[in-house]
Amino acid sequence: MNKSGIIFDMDGTLWDSSAGVAGSWTEVVAREYSKDKVITAEKIQSVMGLTMDKLAEKVFPELFPERRMELLAMCCEAENNYLAKHGGILYPEVESTLIKLKEKYELFIVSNCQSGYIEAFLEYYGFGKYFTDIECYGNNNLKKGDNIKLVVSRNHLDKAVYVGDIEGDYIASTEAGIGFIHASYGFGRISEEVPVIKNFAELPEVTKSVLG
Repeated sequence: MNKSGIIFDMDGTLWDSSAGVAGSWTEVVAREYSKDKVITAEKIQSVMGLTMDKLAEKVFPELFPERRMELLAMCCEAENNYLAKHGGILYPEVESTLIKLKEKYELFIVSNCQSGYIEAFLEYYGFGKYFTDIECYGNNNLKKGDNIKLVVSRNHLDKAVYVGDIEGDYIASTEAGIGFIHASYGFGRISEEVPVIKNFAELPEVTKSVLG
């Protein structure tokens, strides 16, 4: 019997945490760097999906790399603590849809985020029971395509699909050699013609057409 899995991106796919992230970052930046530099939710949305080093370069281009990453680490710690206590904006019908999907598929999360970010999401919503495995850039410095491959391999999946919202998610899925479903309600557009969901609740039907 074939073992099939759905691997999820987080930001723009499962939730929007940008407002909380922006607020927690601005507090750290004011304390540790400059009270004049405000991190907006729009800025956070524009860099979500990037690996942490690239993200830091976009948000703090004026700083030397070492200082940039030092400040980013403090921001990420504050962000994880905030999200574990307050959550973000969960997209409609996520939990009810995860319950349906779990009946037929194993579920996973792969993100370019820092260590602890996925765990904060799972802790706040109590969603750990739905997911078999998670992986992120912060754990191993591997890009998303490589981490998707890693999750597919170590969980012995015969078939898998990645669900994400930006072009980088699509590229990562092709690098990993698996299918892709575009969460078009998220933060980005995809240049190629791919299966699409306009809301999270459409996922069981679209996944069935991709994985069977």
